[in-house]
Amino acid sequence: MELTDAMRTVGTCRYFTGDAVPDDVLYRAFDAARFGPQGGNRQPVRWVVVRDADRKQALADLYLPLWKSYLGAIGDGSVNVGALPKTVQDADHFAEHLAQAPAIVVVCAEIDGLHPTDLELDRFSVVGGASIYPTVQNFCLALRDQGVGSAVTTLLCHHEPQVRELLELPDGVITAAHVAIGYPAKGFPRKLTRSAVEEIVSAETYGAPYFAGAGV
Repeated sequence: MELTDAMRTVGTCRYFTGDAVPDDVLYRAFDAARFGPQGGNRQPVRWVVVRDADRKQALADLYLPLWKSYLGAIGDGSVNVGALPKTVQDADHFAEHLAQAPAIVVVCAEIDGLHPTDLELDRFSVVGGASIYPTVQNFCLALRDQGVGSAVTTLLCHHEPQVRELLELPDGVITAAHVAIGYPAKGFPRKLTRSAVEEIVSAETYGAPYFAGAGV
């Protein structure tokens, strides 16, 4: 499919059919994903495909309490999200049925392949993810191109020690995300809600609109 169409409709799939995703489909997605930009071409990303029902259930059992806690924080207003109530409801369904996803792909990274340049700043570090998440997005786009839906979550990273034991991850390898994949039971989104370009792009200094009055 056309790239821009894929980017606009990849979305987050929270309802899957029971159909398995064939290995050749996965292979093509991983093959495309590996070309995502990575600092120094160090290629730190590694993947673990979990299809085993017991392992999926173990991951789901770790995930659900984290989600319910987050959901409660949304409900009491202590966490602010831009999602519509229907989206939150869909996310709750996803959490309740995570183990039923045809596969859960655990995104890992070799620490030695990351080069975060923001560790000494007085804020939390994010730069290391620049060598991970573009590859993850490539993976989701490559799945979308083949009619496969995906849902990226980082909640389970909170339980990395348990996930490490479950998947026998070696020292020096971290978890960065978990991607549930499968064929969408409700189709792909036709329109995603996102902020307008005029609201998010600045000219020269932060907050000075770049496109205001540009007539684009």
